[in-house]
Amino acid sequence: MKVAIIGAGFTGLSAALALQKKGHTVTLFEKDPHPGGLAVGYKVKGWDWSLEKHYHHWFTNDSFILDLAKETSYEVIRKRPKTSVYLDGKSYQLDSPYAIMTFPKLALIDKLRMSATLAFLRFNPFWKPLEKFKATSVLPKMMGQKAFSLLWEPQLRNKMGKYTDEISLVWFWTRVYKRTPSLAYPSRGFLDFAQHLTTCIKKQNGVVNFETEITEINDNGKTTISYLKNNEKYTESFDKVIVTLPSFLFLKITPQLPEDYKEKLIKLKGLGATNMVLRLSQQFLSDGTYWLSICEENSPVMVVVEHTNLMDKKNYNNEHLIYVGNYLESDSDEFAMTKEELLERYSPLLEKIHPGFKDTILGYDIFKAPFAQPIVPMNYSKMIPPLKTPLPNVLLANIEQVYPWDRGTNYAVELGHKVSQLIP
Repeated sequence: MKVAIIGAGFTGLSAALALQKKGHTVTLFEKDPHPGGLAVGYKVKGWDWSLEKHYHHWFTNDSFILDLAKETSYEVIRKRPKTSVYLDGKSYQLDSPYAIMTFPKLALIDKLRMSATLAFLRFNPFWKPLEKFKATSVLPKMMGQKAFSLLWEPQLRNKMGKYTDEISLVWFWTRVYKRTPSLAYPSRGFLDFAQHLTTCIKKQNGVVNFETEITEINDNGKTTISYLKNNEKYTESFDKVIVTLPSFLFLKITPQLPEDYKEKLIKLKGLGATNMVLRLSQQFLSDGTYWLSICEENSPVMVVVEHTNLMDKKNYNNEHLIYVGNYLESDSDEFAMTKEELLERYSPLLEKIHPGFKDTILGYDIFKAPFAQPIVPMNYSKMIPPLKTPLPNVLLANIEQVYPWDRGTNYAVELGHKVSQLIP
C-alpha cells in the first residue's frame, strides 16, 4: 500500500519504519524543517550536539524507544542524575527513600505516610480503578494533608493551573509508576536521533517532505492529500493516511468529519508549553541538581532543568544550559510574551535560586508549543478518540491517545507501532 504519514515526530517516524517492514511504500509530511516533533532540537555555533527546544530524557524502562535505538544501532547514554525540590528558598534532594526519610520539613509520621503512598503507586500495576478519583481529593487522605500541601499540591497547581482539581489520580500514578532513578539520553541529542531514523526510512525508499504544510485531507473513495511546498500547491492520492498532529489541528484539515465526532475531539483539553533556554558561563544549580521542581505557591516557573548537569557541557562549547519551563494555555497573555518579558517575569525567582545569574548569561531563547500536555480528568479512558476515524482510510495517532501514560517519546514510538498494526 501507499501510505502517507502526517508529522515526522517519533510517532510518525516509528510508524513509517514499522510499515516499511511490512513492505508498504511510505511518504512522510512535516511542516517544520527538521524531524522530532515536540522533541525537535537546535544548535548554536560552537556546539557539537543539538539541544531540545523542550526538555526531554528517557527513563531506563522506556523499552519502546530504547529498543528502537538498539535496532537502528544508535548510541544511548545512561546516567543517574540528582532530582530536588525548591521550597522556602532552599533546594532539597528528594529522589530516593533515604532522601525522603531525611527531608527536614516533615515529621516522621508524615514521611512514612508519604513513602507508603508513593510505594503503593510505584508497585501497583492496576491503573483502571484509579481513574475514578481526583488526585487532589485522594492524595491528601493517602499521604496526609501536610505532605500533600507542602510538596505535591504546589507542583500540581503550577503545572495544571485552573485544571488542577479535575486531574485524575491516574495521571499522578503514571508519574510515580514509570519513574526510574537513572535516565537515558540519545548521544548527540534527540534531533540527531530523529535525523538518524529519517535516514533509515530514506534508505528503504521512503520519501520525507520537510517544510510541507498539509491543507486538506479528502476521503471520497479515493483518499487525497492537498499540501503546500515551496509555495506550490500539490494534491496526491494514497491508500491510507496516518495523522499524528494534535486533534485540534487534525480538525482543521479534515472538513469531511461528521459533527458528532468533531464535538468529541473539541472537548479534549490541553495546555501549551513555554521553555526558556538560558546559556550561562557558570553552573546555575551548583549542587549538581538536574531537575528542580518548584514547590512555591503561584510560582511563575514550574521547573528548572539544568541539562548540563545530566549531559557533559563539553558537548555544548562548555556552556551551562538551563531550561525554565512552564505549562500555559496557548491563548493566555503570558504565552504571548516575548523572551525579554518572560525573563523579567522569571528573574526574581531565578535570582533567589542563584543570585547574580544574569551576569553569566551568554544568550537565551524562548520556545513555545501550543499543545504539549493533555488534561486528564476522571474516566479519561472513555474520552480517548480511537485510532480509526470516521474517514475509512484515515487514522489518527497523537499524544491524547497514549493514556494511561503521560506524554513522551517512548509512548509516541509505542503509538506508532499500534497504528501501523491497523494497516495489514
